[in-house]
Amino acid sequence: MKTVAITGSSGFVGTNLKSFFELKGFKVIAIKREELKNIDKLCQIIEEATIIINLAGANIVNRWTEKYKQILIDSRLETTKVLVQAMRKVDRKPELFISTSAVGIYKNKTCYDEENYDYEDDFLGNLCKKWENEALKVQDIGIRTIIFRFGIVLGYGGALEKMIKPFKFGLGGTIGDGSQFFSFIHIKDLIKAYEYVYENQVCVGIYNLTSPNPTTNYKLTKALGKALNRPTILPVPEFILNLIFNEGAKVLTDGQCVKPKRLIDSGFDFKFKSIDDAISSLV
Repeated sequence: MKTVAITGSSGFVGTNLKSFFELKGFKVIAIKREELKNIDKLCQIIEEATIIINLAGANIVNRWTEKYKQILIDSRLETTKVLVQAMRKVDRKPELFISTSAVGIYKNKTCYDEENYDYEDDFLGNLCKKWENEALKVQDIGIRTIIFRFGIVLGYGGALEKMIKPFKFGLGGTIGDGSQFFSFIHIKDLIKAYEYVYENQVCVGIYNLTSPNPTTNYKLTKALGKALNRPTILPVPEFILNLIFNEGAKVLTDGQCVKPKRLIDSGFDFKFKSIDDAISSLV
């Protein structure tokens, strides 16, 4: 039996991937915090695993105090470092390592893909760069390595569950003027992409995991209002989010336009290509 070992398996994406791989006949092992702190136990798990999926990371949508910034750093970099250390140490290596990053690595000036880009030089952008650099060290061990740069993942739960609540009461609206980009991925397309890169041995390196048609906060707002048959006339002032989240408000107020060029060029077909497709399937 093939085995998938997952960090961050209790999160929204992790629970969906766990269910998918179990239905496909894989044994799924959750790599817990205590095992990340015990290199011998971690090595035992890794020697059994065909695929290692690294999803660990504290919630990025939060108030970014200096203390919380360190939590964001440690939960990503330290987890990835110890996984790399364990994979170096074991005799039986996994076939595939899939780690995570985010579209926050890009600037917000125009639309970018994996080959045409301009990286952001701020806390989130630099964190993503360091996170990816740690994960890519696994390539030196001879393990096929994929890094998925996530857009906002839409599904039953996760970010959509938080976004949709005010809309249900007719209190939904744009953030600011709504012009900021919104790059997203439907959870079913995300799962399909994990299966795709596992089955296609030529897939390696960095892939944007976003819909081929990024949208804006305004169009997201209208799609939610239409699906719920609710008004969307109450914009959320950006200064309110700044008061609540401090620097962390940037995640909500300053989106990126990102396209999945490498997945499309490799032959991957998205089912949910537009924000209306995604929202209407979920609401």
